[in-house]
Amino acid sequence: FYGQADGRPVFPLDSFYDVYSGKIPVEKYRGRIVLIGATADGVGDTQVTPISPGMKPIETLAHSVASILNEDFFVSPPWAFWAERGVWLLIALYLILLLPRLSAGAGAMLTVALLAGLIVSHFVLMTQNGMWLQLTAPAALLVIGHALLTTKRFLVTEQGKVKSEAESAESNRNLALMFQSQGQLDMAFDRLRKCPMDDSLMDAFYNLGLDFERKRQFNKAESVFAYMADYNPKYKDLEQRLTRSRAMAETVILGGSGAGRSNASTMILEDGTVEKPMLGRYQLEKELGKGAMGVVYLGKDPKIGRVVAIKTMALAQEFEPDELEEVKARFFREAETAGRLNHPNIVTMYDAGEEHDLAYIAMEFLKGKDLAPYTKTDNLLPLDKVADIIVKTAEALDYAHGYHVVHRDIKPANIMYEPDTGSVKVTDFGIARITDSSKTKTGMVLGTPSYMSPEQLAGKKVDGRSDLFSLGVMFYQLASGQLPFTGDSMATLMFKIANEPHANVRTLNSAVSQCLSDVIDRMLEKDMEKRYARGAEIAADIRRCLEQAG
Repeated sequence: FYGQADGRPVFPLDSFYDVYSGKIPVEKYRGRIVLIGATADGVGDTQVTPISPGMKPIETLAHSVASILNEDFFVSPPWAFWAERGVWLLIALYLILLLPRLSAGAGAMLTVALLAGLIVSHFVLMTQNGMWLQLTAPAALLVIGHALLTTKRFLVTEQGKVKSEAESAESNRNLALMFQSQGQLDMAFDRLRKCPMDDSLMDAFYNLGLDFERKRQFNKAESVFAYMADYNPKYKDLEQRLTRSRAMAETVILGGSGAGRSNASTMILEDGTVEKPMLGRYQLEKELGKGAMGVVYLGKDPKIGRVVAIKTMALAQEFEPDELEEVKARFFREAETAGRLNHPNIVTMYDAGEEHDLAYIAMEFLKGKDLAPYTKTDNLLPLDKVADIIVKTAEALDYAHGYHVVHRDIKPANIMYEPDTGSVKVTDFGIARITDSSKTKTGMVLGTPSYMSPEQLAGKKVDGRSDLFSLGVMFYQLASGQLPFTGDSMATLMFKIANEPHANVRTLNSAVSQCLSDVIDRMLEKDMEKRYARGAEIAADIRRCLEQAG
C-alpha cells in the first residue's frame, strides 16, 4: 500500500458522471489503466488496510495493481523451501536433544535468543530484501515446545519431590521412634518435627511428651504439647497436660535416665494440682541458670527455712558406665573436702547428695553476680576495687591451699561480687576436677584455656600455684579489659600461654601502677618456681602497692 504525498490521493479519482457528460475529456485516460468502482461515502463496503481504517474495495484493488506493476511485492526465493525445512529441523533438534539437558535458566535464555533470532531474521528479509520465508510456524513450535518441556520437567520434579518428602518423612519418623526407644528424646523430637503433621503423627508426639514427663523434663514436655496444640488443641487431654507442664517447667529438675525411681513430691497430684518438686531435702523454687554439666536452681530447706543455690550434675550422662561409680565416689570426696572450707570469701557448701540420677551440691545463695561483665573495656571497675577483689580472692585461695584444696578453674565467672557491700566469694571448689574427667572434657575442650597455667595445659600435676597463675590472668583482664594471651585457635593460644611473654598491662591501662604491674608479672610467671608460692604473699604485695600509691 502506498501512502499519500502532500495530502494528495495516491491515485487520482474522477467522477464517472463527469467523464460521461464530457466534462473530463476521454483523452486523459489514453495509455492508462482505468479501474471503475464505487468510491462515494455510504456506497458499498469498506476494508481495513495498513494505511486506512475504511478503504473502498476499488482503492484496495488499485494499490494491488500498482504493486504488481511496480514489482513492490515479497518474493519467496528458490531456496526458501530448504531454508524453512532447515529452521524446522534446527528447532526440533534443539527441543529434543539440547533443551532437556539444560538448566531451567539456561534453557529459557537460549529459547529467547532463538526466538529473537527468528523474528529479527524474518523482519530483515522482508524489509531489506523483500523476501518471504515461513518462519512464524517454527517460532510457534519453539515457544510451544519449550512450554511443554518446562511443564513436564516441573511436574516430574514435583512428583519426585513429593515422593522424596514422603520417604524422608517415613525415615524421620522411624529414626524418631528409634531415638525415643533409646531414651534420646531431644533427638526424637527434632526428627518428628521434620515430618508433615497429621493425625497419625499426633500419637507419636503425645507419647514423646509423656516420656518427657516421666523424666520430669517438664519444660521439654511443654514444648512438645505446645507444638501439638498448634495443629489440634483439642487432642485428648492436651490442654490439661500443657497447663500442667507450664506450671512445672520453671521448677522441675532435668532428671537423668532413672525412670524406675519415684518421688511423690515431684509428681502431679491426682486432683490436677502441682506441688513444687524436691531434690533431697530441698524444695526447688525456680531455675537460676545452666552450667557446664547441669542446671542451677534456687532451693529452700523447708525445715529451717534456709535459701540455697543447688547445682546439679547429670553424672550418668557425662561419664561412661564403667567409670561412673568411681566418679561418684570422687564427687562426694571432693564435695566433702570443699565443704570443710570455712572462709568469708569462699561460698559455703551445706550439703551434697544424689537423687533422680543427679548429683547435687547445696551451697550458700548469693545475691551478687559474677565478675564476667566487668571484664569488658567499657565496664571496668575502678582499680582500687579490682585490687580489693584480687586481695580477697588471693586470701581465700591461700586458705584453701592450706587444706590442700586446689580450685583448678579460677576465672571471673567463678567469682561472685556484690558491688554494694564489696563482698567477694569464690565458687565451684572441687567442681573443676570432676568436669575435667567427663566424656565432654568440659573444662578442657569445650571451655577456653585462657585462664589455665602452663603446667595445667601440659597435663602435669598442679598445686596452688596454678590457681595463682589463673588469678593473675583474671587480675590482668579486670585491670585492662583484655586477656594477656589470645590466639586465633586453641593450639595458638596454648602455645602463647606456655611460651610467649604477655604484653605489659600498663600499655593497655596507664592508670595501673608499676608496683601492681610487677605483681601481675610475677603472678604470670611461666616457671612455677618464680611465681608466687602463696596467695597471702600476693595480698600483702597488693596492699603495699596501694599504700605506696597513697
